[in-house]
Amino acid sequence: MPHDSARAAASASEGATPAGAPSRGPVETRGLEPVPDSERTGRVRQLFPTWVAANISVLLLTMGAGLVVFNGLNFWQVLVVAVAAPVVSYGLVGLVSVAGKRGGSPGMALSRAVFGQRGNLFPGTLIWVARWGWETINAVTGAYAVLTVLDLLFGVRRSTPLIVLTLVLFVAATFAVSGLGITALRRCGTWSTYLFGAFSVLVLVYLVAETDWAAVLGEPAGSTAMMIAGIGTVAAGGISWVPSAPDFTRYLPRSASGRAMTGTTVAGAGIVVLPMVLMGAVMAVGTPDLAGAGDPVSFIGKLLPAWLSVPYLLIALIGMVLINSMSMYSAGFTAQTLGIRLPRAWAVSVNAVISLVLGFLLMVVATSFIGSFISFLTLLAVAFSAWIGVFGVDMLRRAAYDGPALMDTTRTSAYWYRGGFARSALAAWATALVVGLLFTRVEWFAGPFAGTWPGRNNLGWVATTLVAAVLYAVLPRERTTAKPGAPTATATATGAPDTPAARKRATEAPGTPALPPTTPGGPPGEARRQPISSSVLPFVSRTKNTTNGMESSAKKV
Repeated sequence: MPHDSARAAASASEGATPAGAPSRGPVETRGLEPVPDSERTGRVRQLFPTWVAANISVLLLTMGAGLVVFNGLNFWQVLVVAVAAPVVSYGLVGLVSVAGKRGGSPGMALSRAVFGQRGNLFPGTLIWVARWGWETINAVTGAYAVLTVLDLLFGVRRSTPLIVLTLVLFVAATFAVSGLGITALRRCGTWSTYLFGAFSVLVLVYLVAETDWAAVLGEPAGSTAMMIAGIGTVAAGGISWVPSAPDFTRYLPRSASGRAMTGTTVAGAGIVVLPMVLMGAVMAVGTPDLAGAGDPVSFIGKLLPAWLSVPYLLIALIGMVLINSMSMYSAGFTAQTLGIRLPRAWAVSVNAVISLVLGFLLMVVATSFIGSFISFLTLLAVAFSAWIGVFGVDMLRRAAYDGPALMDTTRTSAYWYRGGFARSALAAWATALVVGLLFTRVEWFAGPFAGTWPGRNNLGWVATTLVAAVLYAVLPRERTTAKPGAPTATATATGAPDTPAARKRATEAPGTPALPPTTPGGPPGEARRQPISSSVLPFVSRTKNTTNGMESSAKKV
């Protein structure tokens, strides 16, 4: 059928795995298409090392130092910040990750159901570009770690050729790990969790023994406003992972507990963020200039003995490779949703090249790393929060995703809406983005409301999220329209084979009432969106896998 040919072409253009060809082996070959139930073998506990690895960065030490030096907080206030920030930010990561087990696709592919096939290009492009900055920051931090180790061990001083070489090596390692896919990320994350945990304990013991605790605990308290601002700054790093959260949960079975997923995500991030931020704060009391250091790594070699600083930096370097690999892994999916017709493993090469070029400019041209980093985090949080507000409200309304419709980028898609755009979602997203920038202040930009309480306390991202969520909740919803040849809701939402026996079991489920196929008062052919256990669509499809895609024939119930 013509509709099915269009779907097959769209899937092929986005690097989808052909039907009947599961993603197996050392390299993940699956692209945007939903993961079938037969491949959903992940476990919720695997999310713990995933989010530990996502936070193994010495930048947290620098941020902890900044809370003392720039925000004027004392030890106990920093403790509050270090607890609250991961709970807020990674709580959102965990909640949005539930969409991954519902739909089985990456986050920006699921976003098509919210913004429309064409409308999704707008937030998708912004998030993709924002990832360039995040990956650049990580690449620069990794290169600085290598340069510091070379200086400590061999006395090699940095030079422009050496900077280029370290950047190339770091980005190449990142590209290799992210290209291998989810299995490699899980295994590397697990081992790095053990190693980093062990050396972090050694650093903590050393600091406890060597720190002047009278000076640390004697620091005066800062204002509550600056403490709130600190929570916003530290939370911004976690906020950047929210759109990527479904990418790491789509291999979980549909029966996985959403509460367990959220709790495991917060625990994995918090167990790293809390001690790292506190260690940075403690270090800053004795060495206050480390918060404004030209690079975020070299101070470790000055504060710790070589026998501890070198292995600690090497382990942290592995962690930074994993952080960048996770970011590029998600960026590959985002690039595919934007129409880059490459397999996922090669789509990440675009981001790799960009982070290499921007990293060189930041290391050679920029005069203040920490200033650029905080400014970037602030803008990053605003850019991602507009999407979070809209997508989060949609998750509260949506029980399942139509897998074939996500992959169908033509007019036949149920997520085409009007002209390919879900106008309510786009209006809420764009309005919230503008409002958030009005409350934002960075090194090179200040909104007209940056001097207000939310602006002074780095809470522009909170305003962005709230505006996006409220607007999308009150604006009229776009409605999907059932297309001839579309799969049944049961097959789409559960991943079960669409066979006569499966349809009979679904329609004969005890306690399942028959519902009218259209929304009361709505136009003919407009499907009513209901939880899968209580929905009956006006069409039932028979699906047959072929080497060229999916062939469907529909009959009326």
